[in-house]
Amino acid sequence: MVQIRPLQVSDAEALAAVHVANREFLAPFEPPRAESFYTPAGQLTRIQDATADPRLHRCVIEADGELVGMVSLSVIERGPAESAHLGYWVAQAVNGRGIASKATALMIDVAFGEFGLHRLQAGTLLDNLGSQKVLARNGFERIGVAPSYLRIDGRWQDHVLFQLINDDWRPA
Repeated sequence: MVQIRPLQVSDAEALAAVHVANREFLAPFEPPRAESFYTPAGQLTRIQDATADPRLHRCVIEADGELVGMVSLSVIERGPAESAHLGYWVAQAVNGRGIASKATALMIDVAFGEFGLHRLQAGTLLDNLGSQKVLARNGFERIGVAPSYLRIDGRWQDHVLFQLINDDWRPA
């Protein structure tokens, strides 16, 4: 059973442990991280910062009651855009089991249902075919390639961009 729920202060220790256990696995897909990121105190600071920022909505992903990743909306923009960026990751031990796809579907329900957003955007590294499949399974369409889009794994890297428009959404 996969579920998502908003990040809580009490998640700091478990999040730090999952990040430590998956440090090498996630490094090729993430920006450079300070050592403090991998500590409960570092995660607590991130949680407090996220809960204070109305442009962020971060949720933990739980599979069978265990914290196995995160899914988030960032750069939530209101007004004429009504949009956000979608991001997600799952632990190596559960990668490839459909958990990211289900968590993404649940977050789309939050974005388009509860938040009433019109558009979601997501990006993946060019060779991250697994993540591209997660987005395709959830109805995202490829809209192009953004050169030097994000600094990932210590260097600026191109990303394939995807979008999902609320008009095309059907609840999970």
